[in-house]
Amino acid sequence: MGRSNYRSSHTAEAIARFDPGGVGAVNGNLFGFPHDYAHASTIVIGVPWDVTTSYQDGTCQGPEAILRASPQLDFYDFDHPDAWRQGIYMVPVPAWLLAQNQRLRPDAIAVIRGAEQGLTPAADPGLAAALNRVNQGCRTMSRWVGRQTQTALQQQKKVIIIGGDHSVPLGGLAALAQRYPSFGILHLDAHGDLRNAYEGFQESHASIMFNALKIPQISKLVQVGIRDISHREMTLMQRSNGRVVIYLDTQLKQATFSGHSWLQQCQDIVRNLPDQVYISCDVDGLDPKLCPHTGTPVPGGLDLEEAYCLWREVVRSGRRIIGCDICETGSHEWDGNVSARILYKLFSLMTLSAG
Repeated sequence: MGRSNYRSSHTAEAIARFDPGGVGAVNGNLFGFPHDYAHASTIVIGVPWDVTTSYQDGTCQGPEAILRASPQLDFYDFDHPDAWRQGIYMVPVPAWLLAQNQRLRPDAIAVIRGAEQGLTPAADPGLAAALNRVNQGCRTMSRWVGRQTQTALQQQKKVIIIGGDHSVPLGGLAALAQRYPSFGILHLDAHGDLRNAYEGFQESHASIMFNALKIPQISKLVQVGIRDISHREMTLMQRSNGRVVIYLDTQLKQATFSGHSWLQQCQDIVRNLPDQVYISCDVDGLDPKLCPHTGTPVPGGLDLEEAYCLWREVVRSGRRIIGCDICETGSHEWDGNVSARILYKLFSLMTLSAG
């Protein structure tokens, strides 16, 4: 028996022996599951990147925080009790990418501090060079994510991207666009993320959805929980001819106070989406009590079960979840704990929607 065949046979035996009710194994894979790349239906790409973060950094450690917390979960899922059998595998987080993040972060901070003092890269050669290095680094990161996503899709895998700041899914979205001629994004966030090259960073965490809209295959962007948004972003939505739909957190809460149930609101939101749906979850879209160390926390937001209800309605409507991301998880244990649960829920719903 060849080495690859032996490894495959060994993994298959480990899966057959796996007890989802047993003690969580610390084996380097998410949730202590025994699956490898070949035996998993879903591949998780951890991206240790928070170069352009403008408030508080640390989300580059998000993938590691989620991985550390994940084995202590229990795996009976209300929506999909046997989801674990579908298999999930996390690609090892590349040390070179984290090192590049740490090298470029001081450059980004210099650009941000310069902007706060009224200095622009156009007038300062040093800032211009720093900005150029950051933009090049962000493009390198996005290309890596895109290649990882494309490789998984070619092997008929589903992909979940975990950050890192919210700039990290762009390469994955571009890869999905090569497979799906039309799909929508259901975006949970405190922010619109519709800024054009925020602070000069072409792939800023605050520009992810502005950049996503450059991908023609993305036919709809539905944003939920927004409560920190600029005039320009609202104008972009108003001029989008219905391509962008925003549900402000204040409007959702007011509807609830008026007697409109959250379930009804979720059904209304989902009706805006096409058949193929990508879910983008910035954890700052949730109440900050859940992930308090996220990059840019904002008061308000959804509770965890409200988010689950929304995502569940995507599946119940007959729509298909084609990919997901979870971004802006902080480095602290509690943030990792909560985000690991979000990850398992999205994995469960995505595999359920695939039939």
